[in-house]
Amino acid sequence: MFGLNDVDLKTTRFYQDVFGEGRLEGRVEGEAAMLLRLLERKFHPLPESARQRVASADAETLLVWGERVLDAKSLDEVWVH
Repeated sequence: MFGLNDVDLKTTRFYQDVFGEGRLEGRVEGEAAMLLRLLERKFHPLPESARQRVASADAETLLVWGERVLDAKSLDEVWVH
């Protein structure tokens, strides 16, 4: 249509930025969902503040918190270093 085929479009910076960002967002959503499941199972019921904290966290923070769940004896131990 515009003289671009699928291969050309996929190599553009715009395409890679748009679809790369979508994968990152999906990853963060998946990590947040898993962390909430782990927290609910161990510290049920979760306060709304915990849900909000998870929802606003970045991918790296979610991974750190996910690892802390394994050893934490309280919900507060998940958040603090």
